[in-house]
Amino acid sequence: MTGVDVRFLSDGGQAPAEVATEIVRFIAAARRSLDIAIYDFNAREGAAAAVADALEAASARGVSVRVVFNQERVEYPDVRRPPISDPEEIDGLEVPTRGVQGNGALMHHKYVVRDGEEVLTGSTNWTDDAFSREENVILRLASPELARAYEDNFSQMWEREKVEASGGRGPLVTLDRTAVQPSFSPKGPSLAHLVAEFLGEAKRRVRILTPVLTSGPILGTMAELAGRARFDLAGAYDRTQMEEVRAQWASVPANAWKIHAWNAAAPRLSGKHSTPYSKTSVHDYMHAKAIVVDDEVLTGSYNCSRGGTENAENVVRIKDNGIADRFAAFVDEVTARYRGVT
Repeated sequence: MTGVDVRFLSDGGQAPAEVATEIVRFIAAARRSLDIAIYDFNAREGAAAAVADALEAASARGVSVRVVFNQERVEYPDVRRPPISDPEEIDGLEVPTRGVQGNGALMHHKYVVRDGEEVLTGSTNWTDDAFSREENVILRLASPELARAYEDNFSQMWEREKVEASGGRGPLVTLDRTAVQPSFSPKGPSLAHLVAEFLGEAKRRVRILTPVLTSGPILGTMAELAGRARFDLAGAYDRTQMEEVRAQWASVPANAWKIHAWNAAAPRLSGKHSTPYSKTSVHDYMHAKAIVVDDEVLTGSYNCSRGGTENAENVVRIKDNGIADRFAAFVDEVTARYRGVT
């Protein structure tokens, strides 16, 4: 594999074991090193347990394996769905692990760096629900230069064990005529403004998938785009979560403008009625994070939330007509699936 590859997951579109097997194969090919930053990981349960077994097997054969994970279950207004997994399960892996703490923020990455040469990243956590009941993106990047940027980000968290110690903008790399650049928060560029500026560059089309849309800069830009009646704008979000957010906004007078902005943008989008959260319910969120602007894509772990700008997150900007068309087709498929669902 060279350059950039992507896989899209849909609710009910694939079995958990199928996705776990893909991740296991990536891990099993490691010769020297594996650095993993993972937010939610059912290390001892379901299909994801095979991923844990693969990490331990890699370590046993001499591969340097390190894992960082979110130390605490943190809830704040924009993210009211804590991880499924118990951090102690991740910490109990028979490989070196370190918990990363944040001051009201999350270690929200989902990436693997293999041998300093390839990266597996995107929106997909390592749980059965993430593998089979959520919309998600798995992005694979084959580039030592990009891998080094992710290694640097990993090292910041590994050495300091603090969300706030990590972040930065990665290099712009060209892979087979495809331009790719990662960015990391919270120390790097504000992801909210990065996304808003990206949307503001649109001349021809915008496609968007995000669980929630609560960041002021992004929400304002989306409302402006939605006001152009002939502009090609479509996408999907998690309706259950946004209904909760809207109720919160209604209780805070200063957020009245956000309600108006959301009311302008929402009719151009479709919403998935995910199952209301509980510890024992299925977690079937519209979880993909992907934006297409003309012939470019922005994708990763950031979900267009206000609070998410303080998290440890990563996004990748990709300039490639074919890849943008593939993302746009996936967005259109998800949008059509939930259009008109009541």
